[in-house]
Amino acid sequence: MTDAGIPPVTGAWRSGDPPGRRRFVTLFDARPHVLEAGGTLEHVTVAYETWGTLAPDRSNAVLIEHALTGDSHCAGPAGPGHPQDGWWDGVVGPGRAVDTDRFFVVCPNVLGGCQGTTGPASTDPRTGHPYGSRFPMVTIRDQVVVEAALADALGIERFACVIGGSMGGQRVLEWAVSFPDRLRRAVVISAGAQASAEEIALCSLQIRAIRLDPNFAGGDYYDLPEGPWRGMSVARGIGQVSYRSEEEFELRFGRGHQGDEQPLEGGRYAVESYLEYHGLKLARRFDANSYIVLSRAMNHHDVGRGRGGIAAALARVTADVVIAGVSSDRLYPLRLQHELAALIPRNHGVEVIQSISGHDGFLTETEAVGKIITRALAEL
Repeated sequence: MTDAGIPPVTGAWRSGDPPGRRRFVTLFDARPHVLEAGGTLEHVTVAYETWGTLAPDRSNAVLIEHALTGDSHCAGPAGPGHPQDGWWDGVVGPGRAVDTDRFFVVCPNVLGGCQGTTGPASTDPRTGHPYGSRFPMVTIRDQVVVEAALADALGIERFACVIGGSMGGQRVLEWAVSFPDRLRRAVVISAGAQASAEEIALCSLQIRAIRLDPNFAGGDYYDLPEGPWRGMSVARGIGQVSYRSEEEFELRFGRGHQGDEQPLEGGRYAVESYLEYHGLKLARRFDANSYIVLSRAMNHHDVGRGRGGIAAALARVTADVVIAGVSSDRLYPLRLQHELAALIPRNHGVEVIQSISGHDGFLTETEAVGKIITRALAEL
């Protein structure tokens, strides 16, 4: 953050920043990664973190998939390179649901992200400048291909389990369909087989908000004195409304004022202040181009594309699948999880997480989520 309090041009992790617990591997050196929508990427860097010890027979590896604004730091304290505690710290760790005394846990930053893995803020090896507007369109399927290449580099032929929620849940499904022989079990939380019309609508509004910021500069803002933080703050606000529930907003904020501010005199309601706070917080740790790239990837999510539809695609799944959703989730409502249960051959029905926290319940309800994951991993 600058002295004036304006967020940095980008919150992306960049070479020279403290690495924290990140490890790095470069993939697709010998051949480029051919992307689903056209184009290629080569020399793809993946930032990842690991916990625990890989068994001699490599049978205890668990892959954790983060959501839109997550990263590889799913567990552990804040510190140099990690501005906040792990986003699933209550779920992953010694003696926790994903027990790192038992499992070797891998959590990579996703392709197109901004926390060490190749994305729009990364240096394009062909030009020596950030990709910016030249970063290609990537899909959930592309991201999973990169993660499979990471597994190869780590010597992991098959994961004991792949676990994720939201965008992470989309990747879990894509893993189960694209690489059915490479995972024994899957835990899909708060996701569906394909993006819904409402999800696409909400993401498109967030993308538009960022692109309309004058400092977006068509995506090539990295050398400007100020980035598109205002647009990203608005985008995050739109997202935040869909991530939470109406009931929670009413209980937490109602029509309360922010401090001594008077809305009739130009002051803010408490809920307005909440949205502004989270918008600025994200602008300080994330990248606007990555927000767009990953939002588009979520919109394009469709396990049935090119596979004869979602029923035919999900019929390929051979892993044992645990499906869970949040009772108050309006972004990925329970009907989407029930659709998965109707189409995936080996599943245990839908486990419902009772919460007023909306979609974000998969992050906030660590006890309930932990119990579901504990049961899923008990038989491995």
